[in-house]
Amino acid sequence: MERRDFLKKTGVAAAAVAASAIAAPAIMAADKTYSWKMVTTWPPNMPVLQTGAERFAKRVEEASSGRIKIQVFAGGELVPALGVFDAVSDGTVEVGSGAAYYWAGKVPAGQWFSSVPFGLNSQGINSWFYSGGGLKLWEEVYAPFNVVPRPQGNTGVQMGGWFRKEMKTIDDFKGLKMRIPGLGGKVVAKAGGTVTLMAAGELFTSLERGVIDSLEWVGPLHDLRMGFYKAAKYYYYPGWHEPGTCLEVIFNKKVYDSLPKDLQVILDAVAMETNLWSLCEFEAGNGAALEELITVHKVNLMQFPPDMMDALRKMAMEVLEEEAAKDPMSKKVHESFKKFKKQVGVWGTVADKAYFDVIAEKYALKT
Repeated sequence: MERRDFLKKTGVAAAAVAASAIAAPAIMAADKTYSWKMVTTWPPNMPVLQTGAERFAKRVEEASSGRIKIQVFAGGELVPALGVFDAVSDGTVEVGSGAAYYWAGKVPAGQWFSSVPFGLNSQGINSWFYSGGGLKLWEEVYAPFNVVPRPQGNTGVQMGGWFRKEMKTIDDFKGLKMRIPGLGGKVVAKAGGTVTLMAAGELFTSLERGVIDSLEWVGPLHDLRMGFYKAAKYYYYPGWHEPGTCLEVIFNKKVYDSLPKDLQVILDAVAMETNLWSLCEFEAGNGAALEELITVHKVNLMQFPPDMMDALRKMAMEVLEEEAAKDPMSKKVHESFKKFKKQVGVWGTVADKAYFDVIAEKYALKT
C-alpha cells in the first residue's frame, strides 16, 4: 500500500473513532433513565390537587418515552404534608407539589408566587410568570435552597371561607380563630384574628370541634368534597385573599440541572400543560358544586359586606408593604408584582370587568 493511501485510510478511521467518541455520551444520555420520588402537600385522591400531581408524573413518563418515571406520594405518606419543600431542598426526594405560601417561614418572598390579597387573578399571575419576569424572580428566590420552581396549577378565584358565625363588620375578625395561609393570613391577623396553618387532613375535624372558628380551603369543588358544610353554616365570597392561587411543582436543583436539555424542556412543558389543565378543571367543576351546596345542602351563601371589604383592602395594602420591607428579596418581588398589576389593571377594566359587568345580571346566582 502506498504511503498516501495508508495515511488517507487511517485518517478516515481515526475520524470515525473520534466521531463515535463524541456521539457516545449523547447516546448514553439519551438512553439513561431516571426513577424519582415526588411528595405533595395534598391528601390522597384529592381531585385536581393530588390527581394533578399524579397526572403530571404520568405525562412526564409518556413525553419522555419512559426516561423519567416518577412515583407520587400524597401528604404524610413519605414526608409530612408541610415538609415537602425541605424534602426537595435537601435531596430526600427529587420533586414536590404544593403552594409557595406554605413555606413562608423559610422563604418569605415566596408568598407572592402563590397569591396576593386583592392581587392578580389566574390570568394575571400566569402573565406575570411567563411574560412579565415573575418566573425568573421565583427561580432567583428558590435558588439558595437548591430548588427550581414551576407553576403547575391555578385554583382561580377562591371562596372567602367557611364561618361558624355571620360576619357583619370588620370587628367580627377580632378573636376569630381561622385557618388561612400566606399574606391573606397576615391580613386576618392585622384585623385581630388568630391565624393557624394546618394540613388539609386536619381541617374538617378542627372546624367541627371548634378548634378553629373558620377556615378557607379552595372553592366549591373541594369544599363540597371536604364536607365543610356539616361543620359551619356560612359560606362567604369573594376570595379577596386568594384571587388566583398558583400551585407549584418544585425540583431539586442539582438533579434538574444535571438532566439533558430535552428532559428539562419536557418537565417545563408538562408543568405548563398541567397549569392550564388544573385551572380548567376548577372552572368546570366549581359551578356545579356550588349549586349542590346551595340547593341540596342548604348552605348560606353570603357576600362580605362592602365596608368590610374596604377595610380588608386597606389592611392588605399595609401588610404587603410591611412584609416587603422585611428583606430585600421580598421588596424586589413585591415591586415587580405591583408594577405588573398596574400594567394589566387598566386593560382588565376595559376587557374582563366590562364584559362581566354586562352579563352579571343574567347569570347572577339566585339565593
